[in-house]
Amino acid sequence: MTSLGSHLAAALDRLDARHERRRFSATEIIEPSRLSRSGRYLLDFASNDYLGLARHPLLSERSAEWGARFGSGSGASRLVTGTSEACLDLEARVAKFKGTEAALLFASGWQLNAAVLAALLKAAPGTLLFTDRLIHASLHAGAAGHRQIRFPHNDLAHLEQLLERHADECGPRLIVTESVFSMDGDRVDLEHLSVIAKRHEAFVYVDEAHATGVLGPQGGGLSKASPRSADLVMGTFSKAMGSFGAYVAGSQLLIDYLVNCCSGFIFSTALPPSVLGAIDAAIELVPAMDKEREILAAHGAHLRARLSGGGLDVADSSTHIVPVIVGGAEETLKLAEGLMSDGLLAAAIRPPTVPQGTSRLRIALRATHRTEDVDLLVDAVLARLR
Repeated sequence: MTSLGSHLAAALDRLDARHERRRFSATEIIEPSRLSRSGRYLLDFASNDYLGLARHPLLSERSAEWGARFGSGSGASRLVTGTSEACLDLEARVAKFKGTEAALLFASGWQLNAAVLAALLKAAPGTLLFTDRLIHASLHAGAAGHRQIRFPHNDLAHLEQLLERHADECGPRLIVTESVFSMDGDRVDLEHLSVIAKRHEAFVYVDEAHATGVLGPQGGGLSKASPRSADLVMGTFSKAMGSFGAYVAGSQLLIDYLVNCCSGFIFSTALPPSVLGAIDAAIELVPAMDKEREILAAHGAHLRARLSGGGLDVADSSTHIVPVIVGGAEETLKLAEGLMSDGLLAAAIRPPTVPQGTSRLRIALRATHRTEDVDLLVDAVLARLR
């Protein structure tokens, strides 16, 4: 073993000791909300397929249709030969869906956040960057090497204090947050944030990965419910939209800048036609899925009421993502393993994804769940935590 190899092995040993090591589990989706893992048939409360579109026939059919018409790959980056008329038309539809002037497609949400935030900071190296403490790891990657002025999670009063404290410093102000936070299931008050940002002439960057398709008018996200509350909105097609890829939406000026100056966009191969076809189908379906969004909201309210009534901590969840805060990583793993033996899959989330001492089950609800499914999960959780 090389000297570096010995350090890698030691790092894995330390993860084992803290019950934080991750391993793959081969999984086969059987039907919406149900899957097979390690020979077990499980009711799925771990996936982000919130509207059940990942197995919708229209997405599969259009994905196959576009693959047959346009080929299996795009062949190059967008600025070489990777931009088709279909891609441009789809970006225009995404912009309309989000209520913005323009939009741009990326390969994934992680790639987008890491590349786009870095590109914005490159435009003005003196930018004062204000970030919610619980923003996604991809946003921290995009801010690498740049000083972050962090405010406590969703504490907008503290954010304004920080903006006032740094009022005499030169440079643009950039605020980064999420509309729905993926581990707590709570949401930011975009209207209030917008008022604060305008007072301080700050640019607002909002990650809508877990709101897209689920919240706001026609599933357009919380930013669409609060027009002009954000200067840049990103989201993904890999969660409620049932496929893959990501988008950034905003002004035409913003998109033109990213096309010319965002390294992660310029040097990445364009999305394949089959993925574009699935996105196209999702954009067609999602605006009319109000019934599914109502079911999802009702499941969330019911789940929180039952868990809270059983004395469990669900943080400030107000969405389709509901955490059950357990505390220790080992205890959380044992709870998740026990639920698997009950035929239920809920993700055990441990550090560094969440802060030390806040390991949890992350329950991801879906419109394809039944109320009886939710009750089955609650009964099992309560029984195992008594």
